[in-house]
Amino acid sequence: MSTVHQQDHRDRPARLTVGVVGAGRVGPALAASLQLAGHRPVAVSGVSDASRRRAEALLPGVPLVPPAEVLQRADLVLLTVPDDVLPALVTGLAETGAVRPGQLLVHTSGRYGAKVLDPALRAGALPLALHPAMTFTGTAVDVQRLAGCSFGVTAPEELRLAAQALVIEMGGEPEWISEENRPLYHAALALGANHLVTLVAQAMELLRTAGVEAPDRMLGPLLGAALDNALRSGDAALTGPVARGDAGTVAAHLVELRKHAPAAVAGYVAMARATADRALAHGLLKPELAEDLLGALADGTAAGAPGPDASPGTQSTESTESDDNDDNDGTDGTDGTDGPSGTEGNDR
Repeated sequence: MSTVHQQDHRDRPARLTVGVVGAGRVGPALAASLQLAGHRPVAVSGVSDASRRRAEALLPGVPLVPPAEVLQRADLVLLTVPDDVLPALVTGLAETGAVRPGQLLVHTSGRYGAKVLDPALRAGALPLALHPAMTFTGTAVDVQRLAGCSFGVTAPEELRLAAQALVIEMGGEPEWISEENRPLYHAALALGANHLVTLVAQAMELLRTAGVEAPDRMLGPLLGAALDNALRSGDAALTGPVARGDAGTVAAHLVELRKHAPAAVAGYVAMARATADRALAHGLLKPELAEDLLGALADGTAAGAPGPDASPGTQSTESTESDDNDDNDGTDGTDGTDGPSGTEGNDR
């Protein structure tokens, strides 16, 4: 784990003025972390009341100004905006002359590498893609959580040392991701983090329906152990009725889900099939039991449950809300957008 935050920043050269375009959950937290390393936040853009409150809480005294003015004031600019907004924002800033030669321009999108910053590169900026693999709350706790957090880093060869230094100063660990692998990298994080939130929330709702008064307390130790086992052992950690081939139990689950939570059936069936495939490949599920199991899953979908392509009505708890940058992923959400002059925040 990095100990940079414990060092006296006065002993280190090249302190930078820092600006944030998009005061969602990610930008102010990263700027606050850089401030601990001795850099100086000087400007932030934010439009919504939530973004303004967030900026004031994490970056007290730092003025809220339009994006173009953020770029005028800062040596290092964090573009913490939604993935889909980023290309147009970069193009707009470059075309209006807001980008200054020699300026470090950092985006925190998981999807994109450094190439999305090419318009700014042509204007003389130094492009970096630094994506924290962390989910953000928009509070001061995020700054502490950055300690030991992996960052997906993509940068030109000549800027790799600069990218590494910034990540380490924020307490993170750089993980180099090639330009062409960024979408796959981001999909992996979204699969693990965003979908986990939905699964946990659905499980809590079902436990409440079953009469459990404190589903969070019941699930906490179970999920903690499952996550630890999965990270340590991968597919060998698979347990439960699917991995055992208990087709009757799976069929009973589907009956109850159709009765109490029909919108959850499609997700259950899809994950059970994926689990069965992995359990078979790993030798945990006996082939002679797999046929009945897959039959139960097929019956569950056919018996009035919505299929994998079913539309709407599904329960969702992981919003790609515009109040943080998603998943920026662990995974990303955002704080809304007004175009280049008012684009806001990203989670991850």
